[in-house]
Amino acid sequence: MDDVEAMSIALNEARRALEHDDVPVGAVVLHDGRVIAARHNERETSADPTAHAEVLALRDAATALGRWRLDDCTLVVTLEPCVMCAGALLSARIGRLVYGAADLKGGATASLYNVCADPRLNHNPPVRHGVSAAESTELLETFFASRR
Repeated sequence: MDDVEAMSIALNEARRALEHDDVPVGAVVLHDGRVIAARHNERETSADPTAHAEVLALRDAATALGRWRLDDCTLVVTLEPCVMCAGALLSARIGRLVYGAADLKGGATASLYNVCADPRLNHNPPVRHGVSAAESTELLETFFASRR
């Protein structure tokens, strides 16, 4: 499965967040080219500020593999990870990160901070950004426009 195909699945997950009025962000974790975890934001339904799509997907992937080190996995997410999620993917030793839309107000892998490239940290996964960015951005803009 390539990055665009994986992002399509992440976008479908993001749309599921709309069903419970959460910010439409979706994430998938790939291992050996197949999806082992797919989640969306669940902060509203769980009343949990840490229930971001990335964190939930990383948890599910670790459970699926029976280990916390995900160095042979790729995290694909529709929105640039925040500081918390960037920290989580580094803690999981994710092998690679792929994301869609930049987050100019909270992005921690290029926009505001570049946690994944900080040489002071013990893990620096390669990052690919901008995959299906227009579709990811449109989904988020539509969601936020409906709240104004």
